[in-house]
Amino acid sequence: MLSPRTIAVWGIGLLALAAGSIVLLLTTLGTGAPEDGVRLDVIRTASSIVLGAGGAAALLLTARRQRSTELDLAQKDHDATERRVTELYGKAADQLGSDKAPVRLAGLYALERLAQDNPAHRQTIVHLVCAYLRMPFTPPPDLRARTGPRDTARFQEQEVRQTALVLLAGHLRPDRPEVFWADISLDLSHATLVKLTLTHARVRRASFVGTTFVGPATFRGTEFAGHADFREAHFRGLADFRRVGFGESVFRGASFAGEVDFGVHTPASLSGARAKPGDLRRKWPDGWSTRPGDSDWAAVVRET
Repeated sequence: MLSPRTIAVWGIGLLALAAGSIVLLLTTLGTGAPEDGVRLDVIRTASSIVLGAGGAAALLLTARRQRSTELDLAQKDHDATERRVTELYGKAADQLGSDKAPVRLAGLYALERLAQDNPAHRQTIVHLVCAYLRMPFTPPPDLRARTGPRDTARFQEQEVRQTALVLLAGHLRPDRPEVFWADISLDLSHATLVKLTLTHARVRRASFVGTTFVGPATFRGTEFAGHADFREAHFRGLADFRRVGFGESVFRGASFAGEVDFGVHTPASLSGARAKPGDLRRKWPDGWSTRPGDSDWAAVVRET
């Protein structure tokens, strides 16, 4: 942008130019000769061109000044928005760390609204929710048999965690475009997840390394665009992988204690996985079956 000093210098220069031009015209065209009229017309035409160029320059200067003002306002709006997002994020994160279940629930819903309204911050917020779910947790053995404050606290914590899983799963379904969060990665390694339902979702990549799935774990119809890592995962209940799309998957060291259903449309490599023997309904991927091992677990092997 032009400084006031530069503008003043240009103003003085233009005044000097105008004064010089007047003196020059009086000197050269003041004789009264017929040629003076022609010369005067030429000078008028040239002056019009010069004035037009000056007007264009002034218009350009005004446009630049307007553009600069708009950029400044946009930057200020962006900075104000970022500060507001940071404040809301910090407040919600503090709520998520509260020792009171209702406050933690409020923090989850605040984070959800923040992510919905600010797409650039969605992955960061998902990372925070996943970090919360990765914190150590022991589910109550029977949610209907709460005998004391400790069981009540565990039940409340389970409700908060279940809400977090439902919120995440609800925003990962492309068939709900108005609330779909695209290109999201999940890191739920070493978490304890109760009754996970992640169906018909689309995820960039996911880590469930060492994750314990209590109750049914349902991934039916979900698409993992990249790597899906289930190494050392423990499935205590039903493992439902029907019609799941894996960009790349690994189940090495995974253990299946309950029913298993990979359907007929889920190609997956189960090298190194194992299953608890028993009279259970199990549908492995095509070309895979179980073989008795040296311990209480059967090895999942590729058929030859």
